Amino acid sequence: MKNIFFCPDESNFYSNCLENLVLRNCQKSECVVEFGSGDGSPVINSLLRNKFDGVIHGFELNTSAWKAANLTIDEYNLGHKYIIHNSCLFESSQPEAEYLVANPPYLPAPDKEIYMPLLFGGIDGATVTNELLSLGYDNVLLLVSSYSNPESTIAHAKSNGYRVTNFIVLPLKFGYYSSEPKVKNHIEELRKNKMAFYSGDYYFLAGVLFQKSQESRVDLSNQLAQVMTSL
Repeated sequence: MKNIFFCPDESNFYSNCLENLVLRNCQKSECVVEFGSGDGSPVINSLLRNKFDGVIHGFELNTSAWKAANLTIDEYNLGHKYIIHNSCLFESSQPEAEYLVANPPYLPAPDKEIYMPLLFGGIDGATVTNELLSLGYDNVLLLVSSYSNPESTIAHAKSNGYRVTNFIVLPLKFGYYSSEPKVKNHIEELRKNKMAFYSGDYYFLAGVLFQKSQESRVDLSNQLAQVMTSL
């Protein structure tokens, strides 16, 4: 469906990041909050492959995606592990949780008039990502794009007390949404100002675990910045 985000490569990558950076680290019945669940497939696929026994509360504004997600959740009897609310996380009573996870909207554009307005990430693509890092969760897993002002996100995370404790990077080809002329031209302008980094038709997408815990002195922020700006 055209009104539901569809990019198998990106969804599979998000699912792998969830498994390797979040679910496998959960030792008890943790609560996880997800911003922008879409059709739910990344989380559903992760839950089917892991023994996670906590609860994931998803928030999804797109009613079509929310309905599609719930059909699949019911099909696999995952209703006790994955509950998706048809509302905006920022405007809702936020559940207490050990983790916040998201593949947030990160398309940069001059305005929301793009193929799928819910994918609009602000003028530089980092607006929603940075807002999520302002909510105060101790552990935050986000997908960060190299063409969406990644250095601003790393700096914003640091200013909010986060360290980058782990990350996974995937080279991706510009897809249907990012290749829209209005979006692609805007990304080209951002590159001139060193706010977007890509090479030819490829950019980097990173699954990044930001943590506030003082237990670990590991901080991979500089390494992440070097990778994301290397294209």
